[in-house]
Amino acid sequence: MNFIINAFRGFCMALADSVPGVSGGTVAFILGFYDKFVNSLNNLIYGKKEEKKDAIKFLIKWGCGWIIGMALASLILASLFEKQIYRVSSLFLGFIIFAIPLIIKEEKEQLKGKYKNLIFTLIGIAIVVLITYFNPAAGAEGAVDITSLSFGLAIYVFVAGMIAISAMILPGISGSTLLLIFGLYIPIISAVKELLHFNLSYFPVIFVFGLGIIAGALLVIKLIKKALEKYRSQTIYTIIGLMLGSLYAIVMGPTTLEVPQAPMSFNTFYIVFFVIGAGVILGLQLLQKFITKHEK
Repeated sequence: MNFIINAFRGFCMALADSVPGVSGGTVAFILGFYDKFVNSLNNLIYGKKEEKKDAIKFLIKWGCGWIIGMALASLILASLFEKQIYRVSSLFLGFIIFAIPLIIKEEKEQLKGKYKNLIFTLIGIAIVVLITYFNPAAGAEGAVDITSLSFGLAIYVFVAGMIAISAMILPGISGSTLLLIFGLYIPIISAVKELLHFNLSYFPVIFVFGLGIIAGALLVIKLIKKALEKYRSQTIYTIIGLMLGSLYAIVMGPTTLEVPQAPMSFNTFYIVFFVIGAGVILGLQLLQKFITKHEK
């Protein structure tokens, strides 16, 4: 049962990590194992021998589910995202808007009466909005072409991997949203899909992206752990800001597709998919209560 629960947690995080909208960290937060996840990553890198053993046990179970979820998502999402961008974006808006109140409820003791920290929420919003607004891929002839990996492009992909994994770990803006902003979401998802079909010409870019992910995790995990321990209120306020800012990133997402489309508007908003997104988040909250009950 413990293996199934942790593998399922990884599976849910992978689905979130693979799509622009909710970060895997947000799902971990909603499912009630975020602190355990962060501590396990930290202990794997910096912990003592026994701590490393416990971390490896947890992360192997979690990783099995994550790999399955990411593989399934990569095989399906590239074409779905390209063809149904406005429906998928409506779904993501439902994810974000209904996830924020859950995080506020979960962290109400850290937020209540500390309203001077709202400045961190504004900073979080500004970060995402500015990155989205000044995104060089937005409105361009297409997303970043990764079929020919030059040195400059390799550095760009490496840095994007570092930033994306940082966002995936943080329960705020998703790493996939950042990849979308940087014009790399469709190229990376497509490259993973091609690699799963044994097209090894995409291996170099995935290898460079993977190195960026490893480097980003090594750099950010200690920082996140310290921030949550010593500055939890400020960190949570920042996370809420990142999530609010990601609403703008999702609305502008269609402009970064291979064939750029108009930003999302009321005419291209699908209320049914928005409600489905909300339902998924509320379902995850109920699932968290079920898992907590069976872990005791």
